[in-house]
Amino acid sequence: MAKVLFVNPLMREEDDPRHVPYGMALLAAIVVGQGHRVQVYDHNAWRPSDAVIAQVLQADRWDVVALGGITTAYRSIKQIVEMAKALCPQALVVAGGGFLTSMPHDIMRFLPRIDVGVVGEAFVSFPELLRRVDAGNRDWAAVPGLIWRDAAGKTRLNPEQPLLMDLDSLPYPAWELFPLEVYFKNSMALYSEEGMLAQRRLDINASYGCSLICRFCFHLGIAGDMQHKENDEGENDVAFTYDRKIRFHSPRYVVNLVKYARERFGVDFIGFLDENLMTMHQFSGKKWLTDIAKLWIEEGLQPQCVRDGVPHDPAKCSGVHWGGTSHATLCSPEVLRAIKQAGCSHLVYGYESFSARVMKTIGKGATPETNERSLKWTLEAGIRPIPNQMMGFPDEDFDSLKDNIRAWNRLGLNVKPFFATPYPGTEWYYANKQRILEQYDGDLEAFLLDLGDATRVTAVISKKFNAVELYGLRELMVLRDIARIERYEKEWNRLHAADPPPPPAPRLVLETKR
Repeated sequence: MAKVLFVNPLMREEDDPRHVPYGMALLAAIVVGQGHRVQVYDHNAWRPSDAVIAQVLQADRWDVVALGGITTAYRSIKQIVEMAKALCPQALVVAGGGFLTSMPHDIMRFLPRIDVGVVGEAFVSFPELLRRVDAGNRDWAAVPGLIWRDAAGKTRLNPEQPLLMDLDSLPYPAWELFPLEVYFKNSMALYSEEGMLAQRRLDINASYGCSLICRFCFHLGIAGDMQHKENDEGENDVAFTYDRKIRFHSPRYVVNLVKYARERFGVDFIGFLDENLMTMHQFSGKKWLTDIAKLWIEEGLQPQCVRDGVPHDPAKCSGVHWGGTSHATLCSPEVLRAIKQAGCSHLVYGYESFSARVMKTIGKGATPETNERSLKWTLEAGIRPIPNQMMGFPDEDFDSLKDNIRAWNRLGLNVKPFFATPYPGTEWYYANKQRILEQYDGDLEAFLLDLGDATRVTAVISKKFNAVELYGLRELMVLRDIARIERYEKEWNRLHAADPPPPPAPRLVLETKR
């Protein structure tokens, strides 16, 4: 059986390692269950010198070195791919995840040391690849979901791999292969008191995808959004659409998985990585989250402090607290009260903006009114709402910035917005690609190397403001300094000529018959 080394690249240089890579842990469990010999090197957790990476790559005669991640891990992935091919010439270097799926031909061109890429969901494609490695069969053309190089070096993208619809057929993640002591040390999540005091947190994915069409968001092949179409070069390529296939684990699977994590690893907090828990609740006939909450309590996972109605004390509290994601238009007081009783301590809301005009342009389906309503309902249920916001939208202006500050003042919110960022795979990326390239002198890879977690400006997509202005305006927003924003607005208007008037409409001339 194949000898496989999984490498988890550096994900967020700006932060400590906080999240075991869930997809990689699932893939590892799948291939271990099929008899393959698996080791994991978690570069994101250890963050050592290049010499240590080299030692790991040379520690055995690997048949496959597999790595992947989101686009913000591109710099680290590039380095590891180069080292893997140089130090393990016998190994097949396989890459997957969002960074590759969003632009497979480009990534294979930028990283010629990748032998094979897994595009979209890997649950079926990657095990099939390993079966072919075992058989000595390097004919990749017959395996859906792969991108590879032909004899002439040209990249070939195979047809899509159908999504796995029965998610409950998946094994539990192979968490034990990762350095949990590193992740447990960084368990605290500054979202709620219970999250801040967590000492042994693990994360789970209970669902895949989201029904919404937010123009800043990507799903990258796990939500039924990906299709294959011919690109301008005549190649089979990926295209991302509004199509959706909503998939979620059964409440029984979810609760049993949490019980397993509690019994084996002693977890005291679970973070739901799902894009939008409320989407799944809606698609299940408004039963999914309430059924999870009911089972959570029946199976003894309800936190003691919630059960007894007392303040949380980590030294005394048994059970498992948790947090996840919500949506302003899909939540309800009833479901919020139910999940609070099961130990939900916080919910992250993508409020994005409190400008009605901006909200209409981003495809989210929410309004400032639904944002405020969900905030009120969540607080009344005893759950901490976490408002995620952005600034620098394509149609951002001074009025929309001030709308946000006034809402923060009215609602008592403290927010430092992220910068609107056109990540590959989003509608923003495709709509602004030419403008992105212009900001990086035509070098797409330079843009990938620059991408981070949206706490700093990369490619600007605002029609009105440049990068310097965005930094300054965000600082004034955080300080609630509307007066200085208005003074700069006057200066901005003085420096920028008004839009030229539209040309006169052509005169309508009526012919008369003579």
